[in-house]
Amino acid sequence: MKRRQFIASSGAAMAWPLTARAPHAAKIPRIGLLGVKSPNSPHLLDGFLERMRELGYEEGKNVLIEYRGSNGRADRLAGLAAELVRLDVDLIFSNSQGLAAAYQATSTIPIVSPVILDPVGDGYAVSLARPGRNVTGLTTIGSGLVAKRLELLKEMIPGTSRVFALRQVGLGELTTSKLTNETNDAARSIGVRVKILDVRNPEEIDAAFVTISSEHADALIVLPGTLLYNERKRLGDLAAKHRLPAISTNREFVEVGGLMAYGPNVPDLFRRAADYVDKILKGAKAGELPIEQPTKYELVINMKTANTLGLTIPPTLLARADEVIE
Repeated sequence: MKRRQFIASSGAAMAWPLTARAPHAAKIPRIGLLGVKSPNSPHLLDGFLERMRELGYEEGKNVLIEYRGSNGRADRLAGLAAELVRLDVDLIFSNSQGLAAAYQATSTIPIVSPVILDPVGDGYAVSLARPGRNVTGLTTIGSGLVAKRLELLKEMIPGTSRVFALRQVGLGELTTSKLTNETNDAARSIGVRVKILDVRNPEEIDAAFVTISSEHADALIVLPGTLLYNERKRLGDLAAKHRLPAISTNREFVEVGGLMAYGPNVPDLFRRAADYVDKILKGAKAGELPIEQPTKYELVINMKTANTLGLTIPPTLLARADEVIE
């Protein structure tokens, strides 16, 4: 063997074990965020990311995040979910509006949602205690909540007889059916008439209020939904413009001028959802992590809005409020 060939072959032989012994670079987990980056609700994503940092994750260093926003348009979510699946993300984090699209796109990638409206009813879980599929997180729906909100409206405005309900299109079929039935049953039980109006995107909200005003509604109830949550400022402004008492599910609606809200603290749910992401990235299976329910429901009243509408809030209702915004 020629000297040059010997040296070349010896070098290759010597290099091989060094390469074999070199440590493999650790795979950085990649999370797909579907529909949760909203300009109308930046605090929700901020709370989630803050909790992720508390758990030791730093974006770009030990976790990669793929953001896919739909700008409130449900028709874009299926394509965005499919895109995340093609990227082979390790986990998808989505709100209630994007959950259906994510679940249809994959049965293997874990999905975490902080606001699953009806996990069992919509087929995302076998049970809350043991979901059994690839979806877990927290649920915001609870038995009797729509009835409770209508009762609060009736207590605030005793003469209420005609109420409109805004319903978001694009939720799960069974969730929509359950909300509709619960709303109608609650209306009958307290002696009011309810008419449900559907909205598919932000542009349809203005038209809905024109209809509500023309039919002389006494009050409005805003049903749960990501689109309606994100558009709470528009809802509050339109309710004030049409001098319409309105109740929603979340305190943020009251903070921007809505009259009243009764429901869970959504920012807290987003923070708590980060713990689910942490557990799954560390090896836990989504189907084995129990879906949690809110631990507290808040009643928040905007006194300034009540005064503008000429309403006198009963002292008993004020005494039960968790917060009264002056």
